[in-house]
Amino acid sequence: MVRVLLAAILGIAGYAKFSEASGLQKVAVSSYRILPQSMVGPVALGLPVLEMALAALILIGFATRTMAICVGVLFIVFIAGIISVWARGLTIDCGCFGGGGQVAKGQTHYLREIFRDTGFLVLAAWLMVFPRGKLALDRWLGL
Repeated sequence: MVRVLLAAILGIAGYAKFSEASGLQKVAVSSYRILPQSMVGPVALGLPVLEMALAALILIGFATRTMAICVGVLFIVFIAGIISVWARGLTIDCGCFGGGGQVAKGQTHYLREIFRDTGFLVLAAWLMVFPRGKLALDRWLGL
């Protein structure tokens, strides 16, 4: 169940970003003001693909513990990014499920986003500790 939930979260987030125009993806990434401009495009295009690939691998249960660690690291990066933006006083939409970019003052939800991503991190941690499910490919392969 945790595997399916985590895969759904990643798949929805990845697809929401992936289905947006390239320019909007870049706006969402560049609004964090963390990466050099030369990295914005590759991250904006690669992040949704990474999220969807991790979702697929988690869902089928292949290398579940390793994928859960990767997902956990990804959520730590997301949380750190949100904290960084908040600490610097920037007003952006996180773009976690599409969208992103500048928003009006008072329209940010940083604490809620941090708690949400921390909850997702807990799911990834659970999967790190208990990676084998009844329908996981790992179990069928004897891994």
